[in-house]
Amino acid sequence: MCNPTSPLVLVYTRFIGAQMYYSLLGRDLEYEVVPFIEEAGIGVLVWSPLAGGFLSGKYTRENPTPEGARLNNFQLPPIDVEKGYDVVDLLKTIAQRHSASPAQVSLAWILTKPFISSIIIGANKMSHLEDNLSAVELNLSLQEVEQLDELTAPQAIYPGWMQGMGWDAKVKQAL
Repeated sequence: MCNPTSPLVLVYTRFIGAQMYYSLLGRDLEYEVVPFIEEAGIGVLVWSPLAGGFLSGKYTRENPTPEGARLNNFQLPPIDVEKGYDVVDLLKTIAQRHSASPAQVSLAWILTKPFISSIIIGANKMSHLEDNLSAVELNLSLQEVEQLDELTAPQAIYPGWMQGMGWDAKVKQAL
């Protein structure tokens, strides 16, 4: 029973986690969110780590709309499809080296990021779930992680993209 004459006591708890979109095709949170969460000690729980299934490898230039695929009806999260095909090609190459799937490589890449606490996976088939869960056993080489990082690096935003333009040698040296 509540006593109406008792003072109201508010208890505040600091944030410890954030549920956010992050994938090889969606690295926007690296601009400002990742530095903040690293400083604040907050972990990220990733949703749509396979970019709506695009990074599973079933979407290709030859078959951009596989039968029954989710992204055929709507595209969430929005992705650069042409870049996505290049990423899937690299995922397939790396996957072959490990006897793995493109999805496993994509998920394993996310798990290399120190700010990631966990991943939300969505599977509508038991085989997809088992495949996704196997990603925790996949150890990518540093070179493979760097290849994926380089191919999918977020574009510099203004004023960052302007910093390297038009500077003469004296200005560069002074900076």
